[in-house]
Amino acid sequence: MFNKKHVKLNNIKTIFTIKDLENISGIKAHTIRIWEKRYNLLEPNRTDTNIRYYSSQSLLKLLNVVLLNKHNFKISKIAQMSNEQINTNARELAFKYAVNDEAINAFKMSMFQFDKVLFNNTYNKLLHKKTFRQVFKEVFIPFLNHIGLLWQTNTLMPAHEHFISNLIIQKIQLNTEKLEYAATNQDYTYVLFLPDGEIHEIGLMYLNFELVLRGCQTIYLGQSLPLNNLSYFFEGELKVCFITSMTVQPYEDKVQEYFEEIDAILKNTDHKLVAVGRRALEIDVEDLDSNVTTYPSVIELLEDI
Repeated sequence: MFNKKHVKLNNIKTIFTIKDLENISGIKAHTIRIWEKRYNLLEPNRTDTNIRYYSSQSLLKLLNVVLLNKHNFKISKIAQMSNEQINTNARELAFKYAVNDEAINAFKMSMFQFDKVLFNNTYNKLLHKKTFRQVFKEVFIPFLNHIGLLWQTNTLMPAHEHFISNLIIQKIQLNTEKLEYAATNQDYTYVLFLPDGEIHEIGLMYLNFELVLRGCQTIYLGQSLPLNNLSYFFEGELKVCFITSMTVQPYEDKVQEYFEEIDAILKNTDHKLVAVGRRALEIDVEDLDSNVTTYPSVIELLEDI
């Protein structure tokens, strides 16, 4: 067993297995072991039972090595560099090339180092080549999907995810604020919210950006909203399209009940609901009496708007 004092520091993951390194870097564990043995690139520690484990410094070094190797630095050449030279060269590459795979790798380095400067420099480099919409779809979405995989393999700590998510949220908010808010498409007022207990709002925030960009009137209510809080919108003459995103909530055994409650609220009204995410797909909307539509993701919803 690992000594607990080595595992967490202020809820930050500080040790990693070789499987963690494989998941994060995309380099097979077998290759990592070869790099260790042949080139002494990493120096794992071992538990009392002889199980390898790696420090956060080893993880960051591996990410830097991978970036250099992808840009034609031979492993034998990298192995001759000091740690400082590896860091400097990798950082310069991340700033210089900041496109898609390179940018995603730079964002991973930013996340694990809590490096806001690296994040912002990488993002700004992307904006020289892409629009914000392209950055979100081509870089942020694949990056966030990778974060999801890291969660599933217990590779990521909440501190890392919160840090990087908040930086992405700031960019969405900034770009939304830049838009003109004169609504030209007034068929519906779009009310965006997350179910009670749901906090994963990046997709919903980006959807709000896209709707405003398209001239729609939006009301963004954000995280963890009980359904009874929507009662206000049934008292006026607004024709409302409610949009919600379901990543974790409601729990699997509560999904049917949640949609039945929505169905009862919307029935015999001109309002409608669009639900996005894996939880939403668990319901057969044909069994409902009201106007409810489901989509697997925000991007697929946008293709229909």
